Amino acid sequence: MDTITAAAPQKLIGVGLYTAAEASGLTGIPLLRIRRWLTGYARGPNGAQGWSDPLWTPQLPRTGKDVALGFRDLMELKFVASFIAAGITLHSIRRAQVFCRHIIGDERPFSTTRFRTDAWTTLLQEPALIDLRNRKSALNRVVGFSFRDIDFGETAAERWWPMSRRSGVVVDPARNFGHPIVAEHGVPTQAIADAVTAEGSVAKVAKLFELPISAVRDALAFERRAA
Repeated sequence: MDTITAAAPQKLIGVGLYTAAEASGLTGIPLLRIRRWLTGYARGPNGAQGWSDPLWTPQLPRTGKDVALGFRDLMELKFVASFIAAGITLHSIRRAQVFCRHIIGDERPFSTTRFRTDAWTTLLQEPALIDLRNRKSALNRVVGFSFRDIDFGETAAERWWPMSRRSGVVVDPARNFGHPIVAEHGVPTQAIADAVTAEGSVAKVAKLFELPISAVRDALAFERRAA
């Protein structure tokens, strides 16, 4: 991808690299929403109601006018979207961020191991912070589902299985700059999808890459969904 040239590749290993558009395709979060969350935005007509600061500073410097995201940014977006889906307001999410940053000591608290283990429970015991309004069960369900498809390391999220672990497609910042691959074989899903388009045959591509047909189909399904 073009943005790789904007940073030393060796510094991106374990960090990941995504444009806002790529993050939108991976997470399903609208592109405009991602940009607003990470760059800030004016509230009300012509900004009459003031300015909302970014939810956090992305891991990577901007590339031109657009934001560049790391894997942890991607995971934070995923959790913020989960809160929104459960009916929690952005104002309450900001308050929850401040609370969790204080007890965890991390700029991106929602993607930390401590958030998954103890900070999440502590946060739910502070309903005034996130304005639960009888949404506790919905929040538990939605965010709990997000936990299920993420592998956590000692301190933070390390890899993500965006279509469930059974599909074998993984987003791992230590591999392919964090872009989706077939985990067992290390082949980028984009390369597989492009090959199927060129060859017109899943079976031919499976033979070409020495992959099971099921792996080719999973990669193709993932790329079509992301598109």
